[in-house]
Amino acid sequence: MLQGVATEDDFTDATVIFPVSVRDLLPRDLPRCTWSGSGSHLRSVERELARAASGEVDYLAVCTPEDLPVAIGGIDFQVSEESGFVWQLAVHPALQSRGLGTLLVRAAEQRIRDRGLRRAELAVEESNPRARALYERLGYVAYGRKPDAWDEEGPDGSIRSHETMCVLMRRGL
Repeated sequence: MLQGVATEDDFTDATVIFPVSVRDLLPRDLPRCTWSGSGSHLRSVERELARAASGEVDYLAVCTPEDLPVAIGGIDFQVSEESGFVWQLAVHPALQSRGLGTLLVRAAEQRIRDRGLRRAELAVEESNPRARALYERLGYVAYGRKPDAWDEEGPDGSIRSHETMCVLMRRGL
């Protein structure tokens, strides 16, 4: 459902506005989320969806009216008894800086509150100042650092370990 289109006089730029909704990410969505990462990343998300079935995590999708996921991310409730840990956030590259990340984080925070918890935590790579700026705008405060690592798949299918330093951030809800 297209709500509106605004164009410049030369017709080279257009603004398209459409509604989005937030729902649980489902295994059937994964083939339509290849924009979020490599095959190994999607297999990791698939494993997390199995954990969602047991209530250990929630995994959310921001979707277009055609039910196409354009932003995804999880909340792990097993990291801490006192907070929900928001992780694996991704917004379709063509739609970044359009408010979808904010919507996704706010929806995650609501899920955390729905569980009776009053704090959200996350980790952001030090090499990702854009994401950190978003979290700071949303009220997250840095409280520490920690190294992290995960498997990353190369274009040739090879797997290597991606090692990084993350800033730990939290926000009271």
